Amino acid sequence: MSAPDIPGRPGRRARPGRLGALRQRLVAAVAPRADDDGLVAEAPAVAFREVLRRLRPELSGRRRVLALLVFLAVAVAGIGTVEIWLFQRVVDDVLVPADLAPLLLLAGLYLGLALLSGLLSWADEVTTTWLGEHVTLDLRGRVLAHLHRVPSDVADRQRAGDVLTRLTKDVRSIETLLFSAVDGAGALARVLFYGGAMLLLDWQLALVAFVVAPLFGWASERFARRFKKVAKEKSRRNGSMTSVAEESLAALSLVQVHGREREEQQRFDREGRAVVAAELGAARLRATYPLVVDLLELVGLLSVIGLGVWALADERLTLGGLLVFLTYLSQLVRPLRELGDLMVSVASAVAGAERVLELLDLPAGIPEPADPVHLDRVTGRMTVEGASFTYHGASRAALEGVDLRVEPGGLLALAGPSGSGKSTLVRLLGRLSDVDAGRVTLDGVDVRDLPVRTLRENVTVLLQEAPVLDASVRDNVRFSRPDASDDEVWAALRDAGLEPVVRALPDGLDSRLGQRGRSLSGGQRQRVALARALLVDARVLLLDEPTTGLDADAATLLLATLRRLAADRAVVVATHDPAVLAAADLVVPVHDGTVTDPTLEVAR
Repeated sequence: MSAPDIPGRPGRRARPGRLGALRQRLVAAVAPRADDDGLVAEAPAVAFREVLRRLRPELSGRRRVLALLVFLAVAVAGIGTVEIWLFQRVVDDVLVPADLAPLLLLAGLYLGLALLSGLLSWADEVTTTWLGEHVTLDLRGRVLAHLHRVPSDVADRQRAGDVLTRLTKDVRSIETLLFSAVDGAGALARVLFYGGAMLLLDWQLALVAFVVAPLFGWASERFARRFKKVAKEKSRRNGSMTSVAEESLAALSLVQVHGREREEQQRFDREGRAVVAAELGAARLRATYPLVVDLLELVGLLSVIGLGVWALADERLTLGGLLVFLTYLSQLVRPLRELGDLMVSVASAVAGAERVLELLDLPAGIPEPADPVHLDRVTGRMTVEGASFTYHGASRAALEGVDLRVEPGGLLALAGPSGSGKSTLVRLLGRLSDVDAGRVTLDGVDVRDLPVRTLRENVTVLLQEAPVLDASVRDNVRFSRPDASDDEVWAALRDAGLEPVVRALPDGLDSRLGQRGRSLSGGQRQRVALARALLVDARVLLLDEPTTGLDADAATLLLATLRRLAADRAVVVATHDPAVLAAADLVVPVHDGTVTDPTLEVAR
């Protein structure tokens, strides 16, 4: 495409200047690409004050530490001001008159102030790091605790690699914000101290020097906006690249089976190139910003030097006064630049903080009741009364107006095709999600009024995709009940039909299963998860397609175990396995989100 004509000057072509070219490169670095359909979405914008307000839980107990850091920063700035003033006394009282008498006192003051400043700076460095690390640790813990409460249907929409990037890299941006706040207090104190000293020395020269300050602010504000945009894009692209790598490695066997190595590598390379483009955009900004600031600093310094020489010739200033004034000016420029740099770093840090806060804004699914009801003894009787439920972001209800009664002493099967709502019903019975309308009760009490721990101890759920941890067999099974003995673990493995397999392993219960249980077959992983559920010994056992991946012998053993457990507790199985349906005491058909007949009996 040719360049456009310059308006009013036909035949001449517009040539973008260097700043225009830089802007075009930055726009290209953050512009959406044609293959961005799977990219991590950009986090909503959040104001700096809102970020600080959201950090109140991490900062509320550490206000004294913050106050100490501000005091240290101000004290160091004050000492620096006095040290520069002492330099004037050395010039005017020692060097110019060639009098060594005051030198000993001035040298002692210099040494004492330097030592005090060093100690305060050491305390500032250690305390700032302590505060930043503890706030970061607490924030990571709060984010992870919140994610543990997010409904799985919402959490499943988040890309795991991007979440890890936010928990590690982006949380660090909060630490940058804290450092920036403390550094900003110190820089502001130095500006006030040095500026005040300059006014006392020569207010006319000081006013000329102060003209440069707004120019620093203007440059910093303009660059800060661009830095924030580029920083957000960098975080987004890094999260996307990490997600692609995590997904590809998690499905490594699938990639190899279908020969998709080349396509996955291309997908990763594409995201990697986007990261490189974003990084280059940030590098161009980082390279341009100091050039602009250096130019402003040089103009201001030369102007003051010229006027200072005139003031010296007019005997309004002594040589020591002029040298000290120029020293104050050079020192004043430094905190002014730091304040400008802080605007830029804060803008970049806020971009990362926005991605962290977005995780905290995910809806929490299972809140603790404000006024919990405590059950002395749980029998296992559950009811579903007029329950309706819609998954987050879905356009239609998964369940609508469902009524169901679950009694202990029998095996109840929820039958229906995939997508009928039987798995959703299991989730509601186990309170992995809360109903939108109606209620679910345990022994006549709404499950939302029971402490979550009480519910988990009495109602256990085995989902269709039950994960296996990269840990020993013992730790995998005992994950549901850490205090269980080895005998109880073996009993659960026996009931799940996995005892012979584990006994054949070289280290028995101590054998590690590998990441996602890769050392086991699919059916064996399912049985490990089943043993974990059986170990809880809850009054209500909810299972979603438990025979998936089991051979005929293992399925028969499982059904015998479920029949035995159902003698004194409630067992609910969501399934379309004919063998399970035949073994059930009661079959409840689920179709299109409704229960068609909750009392259909099937003879065994």
